[in-house]
Amino acid sequence: MTAVRLGADGLAERAGELAALLADTVNGGASVGFLAPFGPEQAAAWWRGRADAVADGRLAVWAALDGADRVVGTVSLAFAFPGKPNSRHRAELVKLMVHRDARGRGLGRRLLTVAEAAAADAGVTLLHLDTETDSPAEHLYRSAGWTRAGTIPDYAADPGGVLRPTTLYYKHVGAGTG
Repeated sequence: MTAVRLGADGLAERAGELAALLADTVNGGASVGFLAPFGPEQAAAWWRGRADAVADGRLAVWAALDGADRVVGTVSLAFAFPGKPNSRHRAELVKLMVHRDARGRGLGRRLLTVAEAAAADAGVTLLHLDTETDSPAEHLYRSAGWTRAGTIPDYAADPGGVLRPTTLYYKHVGAGTG
């Protein structure tokens, strides 16, 4: 697996593949902010809508490529809004996804490691995320040293439209965290 950081042009070039991944993730039951059925056209429009944030540095997106140069996973970091000096030290880990046919091989952990290292390299010292409570992702985050901060009931609808709780996690990265 190779993880490549996508600029705005790369995001546009890979929008179709990222869309297929996002649609697979949602239609497979993962709660990543969308309701099923969720088609590639909707997913491609969503990815294209991220291009401005990538271009101005508010969002960093990595695509995991398999040996055939096919997108099989992704992860993103959402950085603090410009003009908020009290939050430049933190970023949110968002949209960690692995295609259903590529799961179980450590790809999620590798993408998580890539994002954590990139955050530290960018001077970020605190990462945070939310994930559906009791989802498979929770095990990944706990085993990677993330700290559970709490749970919010009825936070978001899963792909089937059922309200589910979400669990918040954080992790210190970079200088002074060792």
